[in-house]
Amino acid sequence: MGLFDSKDDRPVTTTSAPAPQPDGALDKMAQAFIGRLMNFGIDGIGPVDSAAEVVAKARKKHGDNVDKAIQEVVSDHVKAAGVGGFLTGFGGLVTMPVSLPANVLEFYTIATRMVASIAELRGYEVKSEGARAAVLLTLVGADADDLIAKAGLSAANLTGSGRLARLAVTKMPKAAGMMINKAVGFRLLTSVGGKALSRFIRFVPVAGGIVGAGLDGLLMKRIADHARTEFAARVPGEESTAIAE
Repeated sequence: MGLFDSKDDRPVTTTSAPAPQPDGALDKMAQAFIGRLMNFGIDGIGPVDSAAEVVAKARKKHGDNVDKAIQEVVSDHVKAAGVGGFLTGFGGLVTMPVSLPANVLEFYTIATRMVASIAELRGYEVKSEGARAAVLLTLVGADADDLIAKAGLSAANLTGSGRLARLAVTKMPKAAGMMINKAVGFRLLTSVGGKALSRFIRFVPVAGGIVGAGLDGLLMKRIADHARTEFAARVPGEESTAIAE
């Protein structure tokens, strides 16, 4: 996923971030999109289980075996992504204008909950600003480096495998967290338009559904693998690191 090893242990600092620009329509859409991912994917609303509830069920079944608990969480969410992808692709061109936006929200909500669950099972507190930003950055893979830099955070200690785990245990300024969240939302929404081949294939009913299920399941598995790499087991008692504003 474009990760690089680093042994740089210098404190995390912030650099001069670009001055905030007036929000346009896409900016507001990105903020609303991320808000829904956190509300449904991490906190849970109504019948939608929160990440904490997913973790509680996995721990109840597997006890202290974190690896098995994570494996079950990943398996369940990969299957859920495949079902969602199939339902979106099945109708072909006729239902696509309506179903594609819903599938995008559904897919990344499932992915957000899966990553947050993996992080929590590995010992991270996903209610903090830094941890939530780390969970969201996991969704964009190698693009995380670029978004971290644009948020004004020094890359000195946020590069290489595990950089998001380090971010997850930092006390991040609210402004930096908001910038990262909006940037992730923007990146996810704009990347949807670049999947021309998969969109074209999904124009074909039934066959499109099969391809859609396979692509969504594969992408979910890649996100899971990335999360497992980034969120190594946290050392009990590890203290958080403050990020200077």
